[in-house]
Amino acid sequence: MKFTKNVLKLDPAKEAEGIVEGLKKAVRGTFRRQGAVLGISGGVDSAVVLHLCVEAFGPTRITALMLPEKDSSPDSERLAREVCAQCGVHPLLEPVTDALAGFGCYERRDEAIRRVIPDYDAARGDKAKIVLPQNPLERDGLNIFSVTVVDSDGRERTERLPIREFQQVVAASNFKQRARMAMLYYHAECQNHAVIGTANKDEHDQGFFVKHGDSGVDIQAIGHLYKTQVYQLADFLGVPKEIRERPPTSDTYSAPCTQEEFFFRIPFETMDLLAWALEHGVPASEAATVLGFNAEQVRRAYDELTRKFRNTAYLRSQPLGIEDIAPQSRHEASSLQELTHT
Repeated sequence: MKFTKNVLKLDPAKEAEGIVEGLKKAVRGTFRRQGAVLGISGGVDSAVVLHLCVEAFGPTRITALMLPEKDSSPDSERLAREVCAQCGVHPLLEPVTDALAGFGCYERRDEAIRRVIPDYDAARGDKAKIVLPQNPLERDGLNIFSVTVVDSDGRERTERLPIREFQQVVAASNFKQRARMAMLYYHAECQNHAVIGTANKDEHDQGFFVKHGDSGVDIQAIGHLYKTQVYQLADFLGVPKEIRERPPTSDTYSAPCTQEEFFFRIPFETMDLLAWALEHGVPASEAATVLGFNAEQVRRAYDELTRKFRNTAYLRSQPLGIEDIAPQSRHEASSLQELTHT
């Protein structure tokens, strides 16, 4: 297929029909389940998946869970309720703050932040987020995270996160997605339903998910679609305008933080085309001509996307059995054992 700016353009009616039929086949045929459970965040991905699930199973066979915690934006629940009302689904509210406090999620995260910014005080009202440098098309560089603290007066302070503190902040924050997934499976098992994922292709390929958290689902309904394609479906399905226009956010950190600021670094409209071009072997010079960049900018973007895919391969890996790891070694050990007993 020739690379153009329209290469990601969908036939949304055909795409929606295909996903709906796939959901029916997987849930009822493969898994022999009677309906669907999914988390509703107030974002465009989960709104699209809710619409598709309702089309596949009807509103009475859908369990839509709102799973806020104390750092969640109030807009998330409000918009989740709006799209559920639009779809005729009664959502369930399952706050996970107490479970996260029990895990030590907030305490462990804040401990790491204070080692970098000692006067950070969440009890006083300070907010925090972690961010990456922006504009990777303009300069080479590693993805080195910083922590930004916003005090109660709105003053910001940003410091580079050493690896030890970065890993602790991320590990503590990942309790959020894993706690939510535990709750989704509780409701799924109570009702003999399947858990439907809401991650898109950008998130899957670049590793923007938590292993055994938001990746721990039965079916990924839109995992083959880039974010810009999800928006095309959202327009077709009539997802509320405020959700379609809301900047995508992880809604994980106490300070407001968009997905672009936290992880992707390139606007989706550009990144998705570059990712498609890279995946299909389009030379940097050709992609640059089509998109209005120079070849060096495209090369930087290709390098960025390649690093993320390579460095997050562990997240996409399935559990390994010993026979998968070293079958030849096990065969040699068995042969040696036979020899020693003859």
